[in-house]
Amino acid sequence: MDISVVIPFYNEEESLMELNDWIVRVMQSNHFSFELIYVDDGSGDGSWDVVEQLAKKHPEIKAIRFRRNYGKSAALNEGFKAATGEVVITMDSDLQDSPEEIPGLFNMITEQNLDIVSGWKKKRYDSTLTKNVPSIIFNWTSRKLFRSKLHDMNCGLKAYKLDVVKNIQVYGEMHRYIPIIARAAGFSKIDEKVVVHQKRKYGVTKFGLDRFIKGYLDLLTINFVTRFGQRPMHFFGALGSLVFFTGFVIASYLAYGKFFMAEYRMTERPLFYFGLLAMIIGAQLFMTGFLAELISRGSRERTNYQIRTKINLK
Repeated sequence: MDISVVIPFYNEEESLMELNDWIVRVMQSNHFSFELIYVDDGSGDGSWDVVEQLAKKHPEIKAIRFRRNYGKSAALNEGFKAATGEVVITMDSDLQDSPEEIPGLFNMITEQNLDIVSGWKKKRYDSTLTKNVPSIIFNWTSRKLFRSKLHDMNCGLKAYKLDVVKNIQVYGEMHRYIPIIARAAGFSKIDEKVVVHQKRKYGVTKFGLDRFIKGYLDLLTINFVTRFGQRPMHFFGALGSLVFFTGFVIASYLAYGKFFMAEYRMTERPLFYFGLLAMIIGAQLFMTGFLAELISRGSRERTNYQIRTKINLK
């Protein structure tokens, strides 16, 4: 199979029929063999009914329905598990991502032997305050912190080699950082493509200003996880050793003054309590690293989403 299109959605019943017809037209006109994987992230409207109607007409449709809303990362993670196409395309369900971009993304992956092609919405039609400005700041920070060349890390329209999505795990709110997660897993051939961004036709956006705060918290998390996720002792152990050694030097200096200079009582100096605190904190950080190492080595799969219904999936 040439292409798997993974489409997570939440309360998008008005747009799904039109989106599906558009994708099918593009696929058939380009003679692609394909599958459409819809993931219902706990919608409360009639979105799943629409998918069921579409599945009766189109055998290439697969669908997964969560029992409740887990978030976009969970939906993508389950969609990746079900994908079988040579190239996996992800896109949003609100018609702001154009299916006409699929052939170009597919050709970049196959002809240039890339691992990931990320869409770049150079011209956007979102609200300047709630989306454009936070997106500019967020992407600038991401490029500086991770030394990435991508201009639009959070664009939902992306293309992946099948091998990439089968070797990464997306959870929490980490869908924004899939290129970073993939690069940490050894997939370094990443490029971007300017894509058309369209005005929302139906419904309202599911994201507000709170995603700006979540985005930066996740930025710190992914920075730590990609650097020390498999070796937490390198971070906590090194920091704990440094803090403990600082406290030990202070305590040694005060002890020397106590026994050889006999000019003061060491316990009466504030520096004594600072050194004692430093040694305690240092020991705690070291033990944190040790416990984190044990958890990291013995942890099981952390994603266990409760799926309610599937279509054309075992």
